[in-house]
Amino acid sequence: MAPTSTPEIPFGRALTAMVTPFTADGSLDLEGAQRLAAHLVDAGNDGLVVNGTTGESPTTTDAEKSALVRAVVEAVGDRAHVVAGVGTNDTRHSVELARQAEQAGAGGLLVVTPYYNKPPQEGLRRHFTSVADATGLPVMLYDIPGRSGVPIDTETLVRLGEHPRIVANKDAKGDLAAAGWALSRSGLAWYSGDDMLNLPLLAIGAVGYVSVVGHVVAAELRDMLDAHLAGDVAKAAEIHQRLLPVFTGMFRTQGVITTKAALSLLGLPAGPLRLPLVEATDAEVEQLKKDLTAGGVHL
Repeated sequence: MAPTSTPEIPFGRALTAMVTPFTADGSLDLEGAQRLAAHLVDAGNDGLVVNGTTGESPTTTDAEKSALVRAVVEAVGDRAHVVAGVGTNDTRHSVELARQAEQAGAGGLLVVTPYYNKPPQEGLRRHFTSVADATGLPVMLYDIPGRSGVPIDTETLVRLGEHPRIVANKDAKGDLAAAGWALSRSGLAWYSGDDMLNLPLLAIGAVGYVSVVGHVVAAELRDMLDAHLAGDVAKAAEIHQRLLPVFTGMFRTQGVITTKAALSLLGLPAGPLRLPLVEATDAEVEQLKKDLTAGGVHL
């Protein structure tokens, strides 16, 4: 059965930003990626984001990105939306990656705010519009000023929402007041990009989330989402509170580091990281075990 896809819910509701598994020698592990993708969909995700920051996109090549999209699409078929991260701080390169992702079979594009070069709002508008004009795929913006250095202002989000293919925003701004205004005025489908704020953002109108902890608690997140959609506020809050140790533990250090450590503990494909990311230390792994156990994860 195909996942939910409507103008109001363009990419499904429960998405995980998937890590990119590598083999022991650091090369791309396509078989492992397919196994992980299938596992994540079986666990309750109806969408996957590949080649995002959690997928170590800064250190994978364009050819690897294309191969990964093809492999994941092949693994999950029509059971989940496959959204490809194509954002860089170079508009021309982002356009190339967008076209490549479309050719590889992606069902949508995730386009992060250009990082490091700190463009003004007009530069952001033109960047996102250029990428959206390059393919026929729907676009999810990714607003994460903690990484990019520049927020997407509400007025910019409203203008971008007028584009026929810019249909959603992944919100990792951490500002519920700003989210409320932008959500109500832009017409964009809103997705939480911060696991600690999944439920608060759902409460003010988000349609779903793009999660990192979904690697380990996808079923629980789905239960929380379903409770919220059913109007069972108490149950949704109880699940959210039960998962707080997981939300905290998975981000004690850089999220890819802890996610790959957690996947290894669970016997799922992950592999090493590429520099400048480094493996979790023994102490970090021990703390992660405590955090996951406290949140109900069985190791």
